Amino acid sequence: MERQEIEEKVRTFLIDDLEIDEEKIKPEARLKEDIGIDSLDFVDIVVIVEKNFGFKIKTEEMANVKTFNDFCDYIERKTA
Repeated sequence: MERQEIEEKVRTFLIDDLEIDEEKIKPEARLKEDIGIDSLDFVDIVVIVEKNFGFKIKTEEMANVKTFNDFCDYIERKTA
């Protein structure tokens, strides 16, 4: 899967499923502080990622994922 396609899918589910304001979603935006993703949102994200990308997120692998860009990097590595 191409990087652009990953970013579009992530952006789409953040906007449509989690009702995140599109203006908040920038490559350097921090998931918690800037975009506003909380622990309940993260539960939804786990399910959405599994459905859209075909793998399960492991909590320990997310430790260094801080920004939107980090999150897309993580998905790109897992789907390569």
